[in-house]
Amino acid sequence: MSVLAAGFGVQSKKSRQRDFEHGKPVVFIVTGIIFTFLFIASVMMVVSTVLDKAG
Repeated sequence: MSVLAAGFGVQSKKSRQRDFEHGKPVVFIVTGIIFTFLFIASVMMVVSTVLDKAG
């Protein structure tokens, strides 16, 4: 949840501090990569759908 909240820019300062003090960097890196991939894939699907309907 922390990566998702941070991705949208709505994470509280308290949560961010907790994550950096107690979280493992590998978990945040892997989750961030997965989140980025899913975001890009969803944008590509939306664009593809719009272009198919326009053409």
